[in-house]
Amino acid sequence: MSFSHLGLSDKVLAAVAAAGYTAPTPIQDQAIPHVLAHRDVLGIAQTGTGKTAAFVLPMLTLLEKGRARARMPRTLILEPTRELAAQVKESFDKYGVGQKLNVALLIGGVSFGDQDMKLTRGVDVLIATPGRLLDHTERGGLLLTGVELLVIDEADRMLDMGFIPDIERICKLVPFTRQTLFFTATMPNEIRRVTDAFLHNPEKIEVSRPATAAATVAQSQVSCGREAHEKRELLRRLLRDAKDLKNAIIFCNRKRDVAIVYKSLQKHGFSVGALHGDMDQSARTASLDQFRKGELPLLVASDVAARGLDIPEVSHVLNFDVPHHPDDYVHRIGRTGRAGRTGTAITIVCSADFKSVAAIEKLTGQAIPKADLPGYDAHADETAADSGADAAHAGRPARSRHARDKGGETHARGGTREGRKPRRESRRSGSDHQRHEAPAATAAASMAAPQPPSIGRAPSPRHEAVSEPGDHSHLPAFLLRPIRARG
Repeated sequence: MSFSHLGLSDKVLAAVAAAGYTAPTPIQDQAIPHVLAHRDVLGIAQTGTGKTAAFVLPMLTLLEKGRARARMPRTLILEPTRELAAQVKESFDKYGVGQKLNVALLIGGVSFGDQDMKLTRGVDVLIATPGRLLDHTERGGLLLTGVELLVIDEADRMLDMGFIPDIERICKLVPFTRQTLFFTATMPNEIRRVTDAFLHNPEKIEVSRPATAAATVAQSQVSCGREAHEKRELLRRLLRDAKDLKNAIIFCNRKRDVAIVYKSLQKHGFSVGALHGDMDQSARTASLDQFRKGELPLLVASDVAARGLDIPEVSHVLNFDVPHHPDDYVHRIGRTGRAGRTGTAITIVCSADFKSVAAIEKLTGQAIPKADLPGYDAHADETAADSGADAAHAGRPARSRHARDKGGETHARGGTREGRKPRRESRRSGSDHQRHEAPAATAAASMAAPQPPSIGRAPSPRHEAVSEPGDHSHLPAFLLRPIRARG
């Protein structure tokens, strides 16, 4: 089987051969003929199966005829992240070598002026993230009425990032007679609703069951204590002991944790980069380029790197945090074992992650094997964490599990908040005890020293002096104001 029977033009076939590809992947083999026949396509395939080339190659063939007009692109490709958009543009540059096509990239982090200049010259292929695309349309610098082909890539990631309302707005701005290509790795109900609304009798291509992991990826999970420093120690051990580790992506759930793990690995002598959504575009691009070139063997990233990034030779993926959504696990481990290569995916699991792991195993239909590290006892780590006896807390008073989980601080007066409460109750119980003494004793005490009224509080020092008859100094000022009698 080769690309020659798919109906691609000679220029595209020559570019594919020059890139070293000889046979199409299943998604490419089934999708390309339908795209060339101007049919709507709904493509469902696991990550790493060549979905990008499945729409780039036929688009190049279709665009050989015709010419772009100013501010009216002929085709539009929507991507959820800047990195994916830039990667698709690289594919057009790679396979469109023999063609004079204008390709524009509309993403955040780049000035509007440069993008406006490209749109003014006329664009054959417009690759954009939804937010920046709508910014240009609202400014009046872009018309979508000339779009002949619309591609929505990584649709499930669009859903996760909250772009579905923007996608619906954009679909209403392009002509009703357009051709639409819709690619996704999973099919949540919300995505199904969008496909029913904006695809017309689509050709459904499903080359693998949704939300399945590649068979070439060896998966495992390693148990760990709850404390963050324990997870970082285990991560460093996994990196040092890993077999055949060429490079690795380390995934965290939160951007803050990406920065913490990145600094920790740097401090312990690892060559590492970072990638998350709050970084500026130049820093994100630099980290990704260094990782691709092998200058940085480790990359700590958020889920911004989990979808669609084509880094073909990633040997390991490590989940520092178990993802909250099971679909994200499939995409994360899909960064390794691509294009038929083997890969390794290791997930660090603590006691709070059991439900998330069970959800992942239910989604993928397979159990994640448990791996034991020689000389490492996760249960012992948890016991040490519970008792407060680990080295990081030496010299400090042990705190209760509730105080640690809630991040309670130890105060100079009365310890934790939980520690102050019993003392307050003891004061109350003492006053209650005095209040319920024998009547004779109470009367004698009141004759010896009259007590001021109290509301559940121990008497303050200023009330210890005996007030003389007619002395109203203990009363608040507003009670001593004269009152005019109405005559």
